[in-house]
Amino acid sequence: MIAITGASGHLGKATLNFLLAKTNPSSLVAVARDTEKVADLAAKGVTVRQGDYTDRTSLVAAFAGVDTLVLISSAVLGDERIRQHTNVINAAKEAGVKHIFYTSAPNPSLTAHFTPAIDHFQTENLINESGLAYTFFRNNLYLDILPGVLGEAPQSGKLYFPAGDGKVSFVLRTDIAEGLANALLSEGHENKIYEIGSPESYSFSDIAAALSQSGKSVDYIDIPNSAYEAELQKHLPAHYAKMYAGMAEGVKQGDFDVPDATLENLLGRQPVTLTDFLKNLS
Repeated sequence: MIAITGASGHLGKATLNFLLAKTNPSSLVAVARDTEKVADLAAKGVTVRQGDYTDRTSLVAAFAGVDTLVLISSAVLGDERIRQHTNVINAAKEAGVKHIFYTSAPNPSLTAHFTPAIDHFQTENLINESGLAYTFFRNNLYLDILPGVLGEAPQSGKLYFPAGDGKVSFVLRTDIAEGLANALLSEGHENKIYEIGSPESYSFSDIAAALSQSGKSVDYIDIPNSAYEAELQKHLPAHYAKMYAGMAEGVKQGDFDVPDATLENLLGRQPVTLTDFLKNLS
């Protein structure tokens, strides 16, 4: 059986829906803190089990009979995220899970500019130390976040962002979900680390140029990271502003410039490109 945690979230639910198109629903388990949010999956024949990242006992019960587990990284950050992930990993071992797929990020390290990548580094180590077979999906930045990053740039003609000439191998979340489903149903992924993004990387100058093809000319303006974080703090809690400013610095330093064909190979087609995504926004 295949179980997916965080099944009520965007990536978890999308992965399960791709799996439903390819395999028997009786082989699938949707694990969610609030099972009402996955009632649609239950109606399709998926086994739904309650499991809370903060409650190891609930997770052990949720993982009963599961061979392969997808750990969708927790929505919290820092020490609490590591505590929650530790609960999932320990529960998986206790329940007899053999293989964990984990949704990580590019270039995880203890010194990463993008603070979630610090958590991913620690979680990857915990999974390695568990002795379970693993597959790490190091998912690049979602194309889905671009509308929020772009703001009024398509209308104003000015794209302000502190990324310098840094590039990103942007990827659509539903493409990740489909690639993950395909990997779960195929062989040979044990103890592998996959860079999940597009085969091509794009700078914010490239984004401005792509936006310009769809209408008004857009210029990319590199701004100081401190100014970007200060602006974010007007709209977001300080720790989220710090996270997004760190993401921007990570882009500038090349942390997300990881073009790779792995997802294309898993999909058997080209992933959605930046250009096509931006065209669909217009």
